[in-house]
Amino acid sequence: MQHFFVTPSQVEGDRIVIEGSDVNHMKNVLRMGCGEKLMVSDGNNLKYLCGVEEYEGGKALLRILEEMESDTELSSRIYLFQGLPKQDKMELIVQKAVELGAYQVIPVSTRRSVVKLDEKKAAKKVERWQEIARSAAKQAGRGYIPEVGKVVSYPEALSWAKGLDVLLIPYELKEGMKETKEIIASVMPGQSVGIFIGPEGGFERKEVDLALEYGAKAVTLGRRILRTETAGLAMLSVLMFHLEE
Repeated sequence: MQHFFVTPSQVEGDRIVIEGSDVNHMKNVLRMGCGEKLMVSDGNNLKYLCGVEEYEGGKALLRILEEMESDTELSSRIYLFQGLPKQDKMELIVQKAVELGAYQVIPVSTRRSVVKLDEKKAAKKVERWQEIARSAAKQAGRGYIPEVGKVVSYPEALSWAKGLDVLLIPYELKEGMKETKEIIASVMPGQSVGIFIGPEGGFERKEVDLALEYGAKAVTLGRRILRTETAGLAMLSVLMFHLEE
């Protein structure tokens, strides 16, 4: 079943009004006719089973058939602080992180980040990543479109994250899988979790030490060295499995 997002203001009584590019996608790409059913999320943890009523003046008018709470969100908000990778790897990371339940993705410029973005380029990249997050949220049936934050420096990211309940930093020199399993098992439903992932080349030791000063816990992802586009997704997968209700 097709899935679309609206804002709460587009829900009017027993009807929902779809506007913008989604109308063209519904009408001309998907060729959805009157009476055809679809799912709509309001981004505020509510979803609606709807039927297409009519197309009028560039808008699609839907009738609400059933209202329900979204059951696709994790009990914890997981924030992925991703060191800027090379090429288009960030697009894959954002897409898969949204599918795995991340609440927000924050691009981070670290010491070993090869990619350097000025303010204008960074804003354009974030806009592109946000559109990918929106598409991934649709595909995954999320009740919420995760935000892709602006690009921040590593110290800024740590300062922002210090208010979270749990901070985790996978580090290739960390040993002790038993300790890592205990740390993951200690994460409770409802707690906010920050995951720090380095770029190609990983974190410098000084960066790891700084994260530990902010209360982060270093964990291992096993004996194999994972690429930056794999490490965060591996961590998200473990947490999703642990927290899924």
